[in-house]
Amino acid sequence: MITITKKENFILNQIKYLQAEYSEGVPYNILKLDSDLSETKLKDILNSLENNGLISKADNYIKALTVASKINIVESSAEVRQEELNREEENALIIIEELTDDDGLVSRHILEGNLLYGDLKLSNLGMYHLIIKLENKGLIKKINMKDGEYYKYKL
Repeated sequence: MITITKKENFILNQIKYLQAEYSEGVPYNILKLDSDLSETKLKDILNSLENNGLISKADNYIKALTVASKINIVESSAEVRQEELNREEENALIIIEELTDDDGLVSRHILEGNLLYGDLKLSNLGMYHLIIKLENKGLIKKINMKDGEYYKYKL
């Protein structure tokens, strides 16, 4: 699922509408005049849409791409970040479930290594923030054992 803001959805719909007139792609200048946004804001929106794989830009022409995944529309970019964080937490829980033993334990070093260098490829700070969020939500708990530190996954 791709999450975008209402403004990004508005611009995407404008591109789709104008694309009927401009088969080679919507000229940037036409979109700029039609959108009534500042150039900086429009460029930010277009970059976000391109990063999400919803449009392509080439030589000041913009084309809407056909996307198979569902698009979730939210009010603000803060909500977009929150949606991405929630997905990151879900992905981390899947990794934790794969790493835990029968007692629901995973070594702190193994978990942190998998979050840093595994599929999520988090930064050090991002990894620690994610672990703290999961601890605060009561999904994992740090415990000390004789042979080292572990996280216990709440099954």
